[in-house]
Parts: sequence; structure tokens; C-alpha cells
Amino acid sequence: MIFRSILMSASAALVLAPAAHAERGVDGTVRIIYWQAPSILNPFLSGGSKDVESASMILEPLARYNQNGALEPWLVDEVPTLANGGISTDMTTITWTLTPGILWSDGSPLTSRDVRFTYDYCTHPEGGCAQITQFDGVARVDTPDDLTVVVTFDQPTPFPYGPFVSGQSPILQAAQFADCLGAKAPTCTDANFAPIGTGPFVVDEFRPNDVITMSANPNYRDPEKPRFGSVVFKGGGDATAAARAVMETGEFDYAWNLQLAPDVIARMEKGGKGSPVAGFGPYVERIMLNQTDPNPDLPEGDRATAAHPHPFLRDPAVFKAMSMAIDRPLLVEIGYGQAGKVTCNWVPAPAAYNSDKFQCATQDIAGANAMLDAAGIIDTDGDGVREKDGVPLRILYQTSTNAVRQDFQALIKQWWSEIGIETELRSIDASVFFGSDPGSPDTLQKFYADVQMYANTFNGTDPQAYLGNLLCDKAPRPQTQWQGENIARFCNAGFDALHSDLTQTAGMDARAEIAKRLNDMAIENGAMIPLVHRGRLSAHAHSLGGVVLNVWDSELWNVADWYRIDTD
Repeated sequence: MIFRSILMSASAALVLAPAAHAERGVDGTVRIIYWQAPSILNPFLSGGSKDVESASMILEPLARYNQNGALEPWLVDEVPTLANGGISTDMTTITWTLTPGILWSDGSPLTSRDVRFTYDYCTHPEGGCAQITQFDGVARVDTPDDLTVVVTFDQPTPFPYGPFVSGQSPILQAAQFADCLGAKAPTCTDANFAPIGTGPFVVDEFRPNDVITMSANPNYRDPEKPRFGSVVFKGGGDATAAARAVMETGEFDYAWNLQLAPDVIARMEKGGKGSPVAGFGPYVERIMLNQTDPNPDLPEGDRATAAHPHPFLRDPAVFKAMSMAIDRPLLVEIGYGQAGKVTCNWVPAPAAYNSDKFQCATQDIAGANAMLDAAGIIDTDGDGVREKDGVPLRILYQTSTNAVRQDFQALIKQWWSEIGIETELRSIDASVFFGSDPGSPDTLQKFYADVQMYANTFNGTDPQAYLGNLLCDKAPRPQTQWQGENIARFCNAGFDALHSDLTQTAGMDARAEIAKRLNDMAIENGAMIPLVHRGRLSAHAHSLGGVVLNVWDSELWNVADWYRIDTD
């Protein structure tokens, strides 16, 4: 009952309110710890949640999702809709009107030109943008005046809230990033490490994969916010140490993504310094299956690219047998307890999008072996490893360093050995694995392994852009500086065509049916093996008020509203 009690009590901890007419910065320093350390503060150059969320304290979108999954205006006074005339009747344009008087942290005005520049930056043909699917279908962005932004789509678009919405698609300052377009984007270290923003904090110093120090934005639009004058944002370590630093020692005020067993969380909470907060969104722990060959003997330009397909992971008998061999209920029990659920789906939430096509809750080793035997994938030399067309089923299985993930790896390796697949395990520091360095061989985008395990999610409650992550043209490759959301290099013409239908479909019921079919196509064609629908679990100090866990956007979405509670 631990997770349920956390959910029920999360809002109860927020009843205390800050004093009226408070001054900016009066509450001193807030200390935040992310055990996956941020490596960059430009979310367009990283798909990692740690980077998107840390950047959200500085950079802001036009609108974002609140804790209930509803869109809220952020840099505008009103979210455009058909009803208020902000979306054209033919659904080909959406018009945003910026709130007058908003300033960048350097004191210059936010204008529509900054919004248009952000579009140009992310869609530059010589660049690689980690959030490119947010701009799918956009034909152009016009700026008829300083406060008006008109986004025109190349066809009727019933859900036009991809561009400039949520922590994944914030606004960049045109003046700061003017010389950072295309292939130059990764080289602009000063801008990428210390972006000028409209958010509540500004960067004082950024040490990648270590510490960010920030101070209150002197030009923030609310003169009473943020209540904290400075931030120490510590990265690195592990989830255990992060949880202990909040709930037992009180060294930090907020700890993110506590991927720990339930009994560990319960034991730490007895330390009396802090409390966990939790909620279920669409977060899924999964194993991605490389559709390309990661063989290190291939040239760098060809390795893990479409030029060389994987020698056996595209075979349905192989990836279905791998899935059948996994005991998902056991993984949930040892890893998450009530903070996890068995899932066979890539998109398990919101509930309307959760497909019921697959059954995967029962492990079936015998069935998996029979499937491989029937496909002629057998062990011909008696070494215990099956072969397909002469290629042994030997795989490299990588993930980030984390106690729960290493437990999962060990179990899955054993189960796969029982069906004739030999597995080598590799763990990589999370800051590197989820990093954005195009020169590193160890990022999840490079995917220099056969399979890799991680979890991610999407902002908002509509999965259109998220499902677009498997479009053929979204695969990371040298030409995009290894940026791109299609980590598996999955490519299916039918999937692409159906996703195009989704972008043109109105009505939640109809959209949900198409989304479920896209989910099913991804699983049936071996893009990934879903494992656990994970709850989001973090922790905050008893002395930290204003925390509202948000599973639909950045967890730090309302950091401007945080304040210090006197617990004496």
C-alpha cells in the first residue's frame, strides 16, 4: 500500500501557503538533486529527461501542461482553441499572442521573432534536433507583429499543440543562438550551457555532469517570485544516495526519479526529513531492439545505421521469444511494487490510449523455445547458443547504472539463456548514457549495442508527437549529429502512413484508436519490448512547500512557486 498512500497524501503536504506579498529571493537557497546529472541545458540537443527538466527552470514554452494534464498559458494570456478563434476553422493555423512585457533574463523583450527563430533552429536541414517531432507538419511560422505568432501546417491539424508547448519545446533567444544554427549547434558551448531564458532562474555556473548553480532571474515577470534566491542543482551519484539526502539527512530539498524498491523508500521515509511524492503518467521501462547492426568492425559512418540491418533482431520469432521469456510480474515486484504495473504497451496512459491487444503477464519459456525451434533458429554446434543463418544469438544488453536496472539485467540474462540466447551485460553512467555528446560512443542515441533498456515518457496527454518518435526519418545518424528520437532505427512505411492519418484526425475516440494501432504496430514489428509501466516517484523535504508533482510535463514546472516552510 506504500505507493497508494503516497498518492493519497501527496497533496495533503501542500496545505501550507507562503505569506502574501513576499519578496523575491527571501527564502535563501533550494537544493535539488538529480542522480542522472544534466549534461546540457539546451533541450533541443538532448532527449534526456534530466536535461529537459533542468533547462525548464530557465527556458519556457508558450504553454505547458499542469498536474492534471490540462494546457495552461505560460508566455501567453490564452491558449488558442477553435472556440476562441485561435485555431482556424480549417485547422491549418494556430495563432499565439505573447503576453506583453515579458523580458529575457538579460532585460531584452521577448518577441515573436524569438519564437520563429526557435522553429528555424530546430528544423535547420544541417542540424540535429532532439525534439524535431514537435514540429512535424509545420509549413512555416509567421510573425505579423512583435507579439503575434502564426504557425501554419501543411494540412489540417486537429492537434496543433506540438510546437512551442511543454518543457520539451521551449523558446530560445534569437540573439543568443543566432550563430548556432545547423551543424554549429553542438559547438555553441556558452549558449548551450547557460541559455538566456524567461524562466525564474538564471545560470551562474554549469559544470556538466556535476553541479549547476543558479540565481533568481531579476527580470522575471512576477516580482514576488521566485521565493528562492539561489539554486544548487547537484547531479550524479545514484538513486539511493539522492533519496537518502532528502528523506534521511536533509542535505537536499528535492530528489528526482527515485528508482528504488518500495521497502527502501519506506525505510528512508522513517528518517523524518522528507516525504515521497508519486503519480502515474505514461512512463514505461522498456528494452529497445536495435534494428541496425552495431558491429564495431563496421565503419563509424555505417555502424548502427540503416545501411546495415541487424542480423537477427528483426526476426519476429526472435524478438517475440525474447519477450515471452520475461517474467514481468517478478520485475514489478522486485523493482517497483505498487509503483509499477505490468505493461505490454509502449503507450499505457492515458487510459484511452492503452491497447488491450497483447497478453504478456505470464512468462512462457517453453513457448519461446518452441517458437524458435519452429523458425529453424536452433543450436547447431551444441554450445548452448542458437544461430540464425549461421549467426549466433549473442547480444550486448546495455542500460544506465542503477540498482533496479542491474537487477533486471541479471534476471533477463538468465531467462534469455534458457531459450538459447547468450547475453553480455553492460552498464553506463546515467549522465553519459542519457547525455548529448555526439562524440561519445556510449549514448543511447548512438546505441552501440544490440538491446538497451531505459524509460521515457511524453509531455501532455496526447501521444501524437511521442508516437512520431518511430518515424523513419527520426533515426539518429551522423548527418544529424546523432540526434533523433527513433532510437531503435525502426522504419515501417505502414507506420509512417498511419501516423500521418493521426495528424489529420479529430476527435479523441478516433485519435485514440489510431494511436493504439500505432502502438500495436511498434510492438508487433519489434521496435521494443515493454516491461513495466512505472509510476513517477520523487521526494521533497518537509521544509519545502509548493511542490506539485506533474507527470505530464517537467517535474520542475512550478519551481517559481516553491517556498520554504518553517518546520521548527
